[in-house]
Amino acid sequence: MPSLKAELLAVLFAAGRPVALKELKALGYPEETLLRTLKALEADLRDGELGVALERVAGGWRLVVHESALESVERVLKPSPPRLSKAALEVLALIAYHQPVARAELEAMRGKSVEGVLESLLERGLIRVVGEKDAPGRPKLYGTTERFLEVFGLESLEDLPPLKEAQGLTEDGPPLLLRG
Repeated sequence: MPSLKAELLAVLFAAGRPVALKELKALGYPEETLLRTLKALEADLRDGELGVALERVAGGWRLVVHESALESVERVLKPSPPRLSKAALEVLALIAYHQPVARAELEAMRGKSVEGVLESLLERGLIRVVGEKDAPGRPKLYGTTERFLEVFGLESLEDLPPLKEAQGLTEDGPPLLLRG
């Protein structure tokens, strides 16, 4: 029978997504044992010798390529990460910092229509409808998703940079490259 470390590594590898502690409990170990072993696994992978790292994101853990192996992965797989346009990034930032938020509120903050951008962000799974506003017409309210946290490598919305710091992220820069 494999060690708990080996079991966790296999589960995280096979999942290809963040796996929450409540899911890992299905292995039959106490929560403290799982957390201790995850911490040990993270330490074992920290140096990059095996080319992967353990990352805590979106309320769970996932395996990612260690930064020391990124160049090799890019050389072989030649990935072309999805990109967000400046408009999509602006709308996504507004939603992330002001959620739940209605389309009319987004358009008022941005000064432009957001309909096409909202559709694109919904299709990518970065935002979702989280409810309806208690106002005439019952407009939809939008918020970010777990996928948003995964793509941006955040454990929770509290990990977002302060709003002032985030405002300069893409000024005069290329469109934001997304993970995963």
